[in-house]
Amino acid sequence: MKDKIFGVLQRVGRSFMLPIAILPVAGLLLGIGGSFTNATMISAYHLEAVLGPGTLLNGFLNILNSCGNVVFENLPLLFAIGVAVGMAKQEKEVAALASVIAFFIMHTAIHALLVISGKLVTAPEMMDAAGNALAGVVGSVEQTVGMLDGSVTKVLGISSLQMGVFGGVIVGLGVAALHNKYYKIQLPQVLSFFGGTRFVPIVCSVAYIFVGILMYFVWPVIQNGIYSLGALVNSSGYVGTWIYGIIERALIPFGLHHVFYMPFWQTAVGGQLEVAGQMVYGAQNIFFAQLGHMGEIAHFSVNPGTRFMTGKFPFMIFGLPGAALAMYQVSKPEKKQAAGSLLASAALTAMLTGITEPLEFTFIFVAPFLYGVHSVLAGAAYMLMHMLNVGVGMTFSGGIIDLVMFGILPGASKTSWYWIPVVGAVYFVVYFFLFRFLILKFDLKTPGRDDSEEVKLYRRSDVNAKKQGAAEGQEAVDERSQMILNGLGGKKNVVDVDCCITRLRCTVSKPELVNEGILKKTGAAGVIKKGQGIQVIYGPTVPNIKADLVSYMATAPDVEYHEENDKKTAAPESSEADTGAGKNKGGSEKKAASGKRVPLYSPFNGKVESIEHAPDVTFAQKMIGDGFMVMPANGEVLAPCDLDVAIVFPTGHAVGLKTADGTEFMLHIGVDTVKLEGKGFEPLVKDGDHVKRGQKLMQFDLEYVKNNAVSEACMVIYTALPEGASVEVPEEKEIKALDHAADLIGV
Repeated sequence: MKDKIFGVLQRVGRSFMLPIAILPVAGLLLGIGGSFTNATMISAYHLEAVLGPGTLLNGFLNILNSCGNVVFENLPLLFAIGVAVGMAKQEKEVAALASVIAFFIMHTAIHALLVISGKLVTAPEMMDAAGNALAGVVGSVEQTVGMLDGSVTKVLGISSLQMGVFGGVIVGLGVAALHNKYYKIQLPQVLSFFGGTRFVPIVCSVAYIFVGILMYFVWPVIQNGIYSLGALVNSSGYVGTWIYGIIERALIPFGLHHVFYMPFWQTAVGGQLEVAGQMVYGAQNIFFAQLGHMGEIAHFSVNPGTRFMTGKFPFMIFGLPGAALAMYQVSKPEKKQAAGSLLASAALTAMLTGITEPLEFTFIFVAPFLYGVHSVLAGAAYMLMHMLNVGVGMTFSGGIIDLVMFGILPGASKTSWYWIPVVGAVYFVVYFFLFRFLILKFDLKTPGRDDSEEVKLYRRSDVNAKKQGAAEGQEAVDERSQMILNGLGGKKNVVDVDCCITRLRCTVSKPELVNEGILKKTGAAGVIKKGQGIQVIYGPTVPNIKADLVSYMATAPDVEYHEENDKKTAAPESSEADTGAGKNKGGSEKKAASGKRVPLYSPFNGKVESIEHAPDVTFAQKMIGDGFMVMPANGEVLAPCDLDVAIVFPTGHAVGLKTADGTEFMLHIGVDTVKLEGKGFEPLVKDGDHVKRGQKLMQFDLEYVKNNAVSEACMVIYTALPEGASVEVPEEKEIKALDHAADLIGV
């Protein structure tokens, strides 16, 4: 349970990065627009003629300022979309649309209840004696009754409860959960148009009416708790800031730091402040609201405000480069050049952009206690910036770019940015000598000091793989997925991965990099190349293979694979049962054929033919298994004998079946019908059902399949035949469902 919660929190943290990624751009627009329209700056440098009010450049800069502001003003909606997209498993664009609809509906429901309850009324000064809006008043000016100041705000023009980004996160998480549950739903034929992805916005709309009603009653209680927590945090003083900084860094290895700092940056937990007559909540929102009204601000607020941001600058720009220099100096002479180039690149990245992962995860990998020292020092940097009243904000990092835009350009009088290089210089020295001492004292294997030939920095994926391997007591590498990815030419070569019931369907950039030999070593029965489209035939187990491959690709290196550069392409050592060497194309264990002849019956009405006549090479060459083909006369599919339903493919075009004696076979409707995404198909059974001979398994729209698929030919494929067994069609003829269609020979 603990691991499941941790995994969910990691996914939530990652999903925050999508809306956060837009903040640097918005911040730059605000920084440029606000700084260069600052009257104090214009006057100090005598730039009235170029940048003063009424000039063309001033007008353009004000446009930039407004465009930056609109992003920060609508962060709740951006978080709703970002979290929904980040948490959705597939069809992410549908989740995005559903989140927007749900967001509007939730806040509209809250607004309606505020009006109905009398807590939100039109301001009396805007009404005549009869209660009507005065002439010239457009819309209405609303005021709250019996509610805390600031508890109601405008959300995209809707007066609703002040939920901040929490409102967006509530929408995003809820929509993602509903989306993941229902995006493949199959409704009865009469309602089939509304099934699948079309159902998601519908169910989200209905659900968030009730979520809005619930939030009307629940959120004021939560809001009071947030305000109280914010007051406690802001009264904690310098020690509280130090603790905040330590925790923020300590959560980096777990990927949970976004979950931790976001409430401080975007909600009343990080404080509240009136800016330009508007109450603003959250440290980052306070800073950027002040940046947008620089002319009215003497000095950017630190508490509440930048105390939860500015501490990053000293250790990101100065401290970590000092640690990098220490690691370079203590590296082995023969590895200094390689280590120096890597460390210099990582240090420069940290300085400029505030992206510190390569250096920090190297600490974690080789010596976790080094990261503990780093976390304590990072916390102290936050505290020192708070004590020195440094008012420099940021978008998401603490690099030179943010320092220039949000510290230097607004001016020292507003930010006191000059303390950052002063403290930073001390941090450079402390990090250098302290890390050098610890590395030498404990003989830590930092880059250039280990015994391996490779000199490298480490990433989050390396740390996760190490932890997984330690937890499982084995190599944390999916070797089959690794080989499949190599066979497809590497992660960089793969554009898209999907599957039908038997085939892994991929799109690649360079078809010439696809290695059929490697793919066949993974158990593939065949490989079909059609331009950039690659089909790898695995049989009914392919959904699991695809899921494993997608999971492996999430952390695989983003490179092309060339076999000549790596000859280690042999399949991993394992038993025949594991590698498939002792199995047939369907994946079941081989049995010796006995020479019997068993009659097979048709599930379809139509003309029976040899499967070798199939209009698809995968079926015709029996890559999945032997069987027979029927050109259907109608869309009715019956059970040819008593059997169990093993799997119904989500798109409804195929079903896997198993008889009481263990015979496994598959019914596949049409050719390339997976692309129809379930349209025209209505399964009447589900996984695990037991059905009797003659029971209807599914029905399909024959005319729709004829008009929209490669062929309407229906296949009956026996995926687990004994060695030496085959299927023989006595003659091509018109048959009815349940008629004798073929013979199984040699069982």
